[in-house]
Amino acid sequence: PENIGKELTKNSYRMVVLGASRVGKSSIVSRFLNGRFEDQYTPTIEDFHRKVYNIRGDMYQLDILDTSGNHPFPAMRRLSILTGDVFILVFSLDNRESFDEVKRLQKQILEVKSCLKNKTKESADLPMVICGNKNDHSEIFRKVRSDEGENLVSSDENCAYFEVSAKKNTNVDEMFYVLFSMAKLPHEMSPALHRKISIQYGDTFQQKSFRMRRVKEMDAYGMISPFARRPSVNSDLKYIKSKVLREGQSREREKCTIQ
Repeated sequence: PENIGKELTKNSYRMVVLGASRVGKSSIVSRFLNGRFEDQYTPTIEDFHRKVYNIRGDMYQLDILDTSGNHPFPAMRRLSILTGDVFILVFSLDNRESFDEVKRLQKQILEVKSCLKNKTKESADLPMVICGNKNDHSEIFRKVRSDEGENLVSSDENCAYFEVSAKKNTNVDEMFYVLFSMAKLPHEMSPALHRKISIQYGDTFQQKSFRMRRVKEMDAYGMISPFARRPSVNSDLKYIKSKVLREGQSREREKCTIQ
């Protein structure tokens, strides 16, 4: 269900997936949500997904923003970064230009978040995974060395580098486990560490009776919310504004522009 209760307000997070076109962003998201890989390529404009968790009786909501590789609207990309809590930057190991794009994105995220942090006194922690996809391809096609990826994260303990294959499902679960650990979120949010619940249980998913009855069987459950819609641009802007006003009132505010 789309409305999953006031209780989730404090446990709601947004994961933003960024990278060039055709690097496998949507394939990684698909692996995360349903364990599947689609061979057919469909360009993404912007996809929004929501997963709800019941972990040891506590409710969590994870919104996933799968962004366009073409970024035709720079202001929308900047807004996505401003509202993101954890980030996955994806490039293809056989495409040098996609790696250069990840380097630009990493710099942009740090700059945008630094601006917001200065205004809100937010924690400096910025959990981020840089993900080299398509490591199932032969080494002769590789255009990015492993040490180049490692160098991007070497100076930041909240940033990790993984080489994965969404197609073969190699290292994908491990990547999400590390990302959630860096974000200080329950590791049970990782795909392999919770039981998937069908939408037919949606009405009872949050109820105390469900939690008490099920908690002895398994500590963690996850359910995809099939009717979730991306919050409007206006909602995102209000969220950022409220954050600034709530936590930055005592400071002279610099402009943290969206454009």
